[in-house]
Amino acid sequence: MAKILDIKGRQVWDSRGRPTVEAEVVVGRGTTPLAAGRAIAPAGASTGSGEAKSVEVRKAVHNIQTRIRDGLRALSVAEQEKLDQRLIDLDGTPDKSRLGANAMVAVSLACAQADAGVQKIPLWKKLAGEKRVALPVPQIQIFGGGAHARGKCDVQDYMIICIGAGSFAEALEWTAQVYAAAGKRLANRGALHGVADEGGYWPAFKTNEEGLAELVGAISDAGLEPGADVAIALDIAAT
Repeated sequence: MAKILDIKGRQVWDSRGRPTVEAEVVVGRGTTPLAAGRAIAPAGASTGSGEAKSVEVRKAVHNIQTRIRDGLRALSVAEQEKLDQRLIDLDGTPDKSRLGANAMVAVSLACAQADAGVQKIPLWKKLAGEKRVALPVPQIQIFGGGAHARGKCDVQDYMIICIGAGSFAEALEWTAQVYAAAGKRLANRGALHGVADEGGYWPAFKTNEEGLAELVGAISDAGLEPGADVAIALDIAAT
């Protein structure tokens, strides 16, 4: 089995221009490297009160290159559950505040990527095993609110899912049509304040229900049937 030879941490920049953590896990047999896995910890704009705690990025990088590397070195990357439990034990807190959830999740994901590299298969196939899988239907933001748009409305993500599409490509085409229609509707009402930080429009809604009504209207304006061709999904991002 391939075992962990080294773990590196570094600071990188996310899509909002903010620092986050990347981990790189080098694995091999004996002293010979066979593969390396890299992963970046997601850094969201909003954090719920029950979420695991991230630490300052430089501290997270330091923790990866000291406590985590020492604690995981020589372990097999084929045993993901044992690796994750070792990370949990090394941290020893209920909210991951000692090592940092950002350090831990980056290392955990990098270990999975490294094992997939050893097996010379994509990560999805490693995770799926013998199960049959299908490409997921994309769930894409049309309106951004909450912390993504300076609180213009409470709900953080108004999204759509093209449940009636016959392919992934068609789902993206329909989404683009709804997105364009939504932008026109907001502009015509004078309620368009730009683009929120995940790509959806930055609206000014007086109520959350107004956002839902506008989304249904945009689906219809795009020539699609709400609830049959296109469904609505919400990320409330509430504590």
